[in-house]
Amino acid sequence: MKGWDAHRVAMDRLLASYAAIAPGERVRLAKKTSNLFRPRAATTTPGLDVSGLDGVISIDPVARTADVQLACTYEHLVEATLPYGLVPYVVPQLRTITLGGAVTGLGIESTSFRNGLPHESVLEMDVLTGSGEVVTATADNEHADLFDAFPNSYGSLGYATRLRIGLEQVPPYVRLRHVRFDDVASATKALGQVVEAGAWEGVRVDAVDGTAFSPDEVYLTLAEYTDERPAALSDYTGQQVYYRSIQERRTDALTIHDYLWRWDTDWFWCSAAFGAQNPRLRRVWPRRWRRSDVFHKIVALDARFGIIEKLDRIKKVPGRERVIQDIEVPLERLPEFLEWFDAEVGMRPVWLCPLRTQRPWATYPLATGETYVNVGFWGTVVVPADAPAGYVNRRVEEAVGRLDGHKSLYSEAFYDQETFDAMYGGQNLARVRERYDPQGRLSTLYEKAVRNS
Repeated sequence: MKGWDAHRVAMDRLLASYAAIAPGERVRLAKKTSNLFRPRAATTTPGLDVSGLDGVISIDPVARTADVQLACTYEHLVEATLPYGLVPYVVPQLRTITLGGAVTGLGIESTSFRNGLPHESVLEMDVLTGSGEVVTATADNEHADLFDAFPNSYGSLGYATRLRIGLEQVPPYVRLRHVRFDDVASATKALGQVVEAGAWEGVRVDAVDGTAFSPDEVYLTLAEYTDERPAALSDYTGQQVYYRSIQERRTDALTIHDYLWRWDTDWFWCSAAFGAQNPRLRRVWPRRWRRSDVFHKIVALDARFGIIEKLDRIKKVPGRERVIQDIEVPLERLPEFLEWFDAEVGMRPVWLCPLRTQRPWATYPLATGETYVNVGFWGTVVVPADAPAGYVNRRVEEAVGRLDGHKSLYSEAFYDQETFDAMYGGQNLARVRERYDPQGRLSTLYEKAVRNS
């Protein structure tokens, strides 16, 4: 817990760092870490000092709200709220995702079918704009245009230095059912029924996500929150791997804390690429290093030193492309997308997560009341030696567009400007930028997401 006095000190430091950036220079955060999977252009311009803006300012357990700083991770946010029996309405899967990052860049999790996306529980936020002014934006004050356009803007409209969010009361335990389906069509139908009814076979469903191991092996994991302590509780921070348990167990039980971070220990299933799921290596791999941020750092080291590229040359692999994406398609288009994906990309498992937005949002225009499914796929594919940059990722973008879907922008994107603006509210973004960043001190969303500036 930071407290308001510490927050004011950190804000003074932030504003002083803004003033130190020469007029005409681009404004950006001075962050050493990131959960983004796209390159970032190098710069010698000093960045905004966000040190001290990485915690919880205050919690009101009666009103069920929290005031949180932009760089506070969900790990630390949950540590502060859970003793009150409260958690954010949507807690993204990875511990070191920040609240500011999830709101400006979108996040999702298994409660999104009933609670929407993380930005939908934001009540108000203080935003440092491109012009250096700090404004408080809500859905119905004079800065409502900024509030509406901010989600999915990735810092192109400013930085939310303080966010007041609503919190949800939760019990201490979660019961899980892993329900298998032999084809995507039946899993899709069941997913729609769960979303509509909030239940499956007469039992309440508080959270739901899916894991598609192959076209004929798809599981929906149905979570029921409970005050009653189960007879046995699983722990997937040790030798056991959570995603493997989905195939091995019909039912399971976790503490609410362990349920929130069930995917983080092995970065979904991606830790296998580093040997962390090998039983012998896992025994000596320190528990504190079984975390998504550690694996992310290993990926960054590989990108820096080209280790996999050197090994590929030895193995005579013609080329390799990183395909790390989350996309959303309407529920009824899910079978069509996965059929295309299996034929053209061929990466499994994939993660499935239903969502419904609570209201329209200009910069990520999904239809209110319609069920979408997020499909997450993260890995590399072999491509021809002469394949152009983004060979597979461009085809993913085209397929998602044909199916009336959208793609999250935390990873590489290759859209042309016209298509990008049509998909992500470009005209509205330009109007809001004109008001809050008239000198163009911040990079545009297109520059950030596609040009990597």
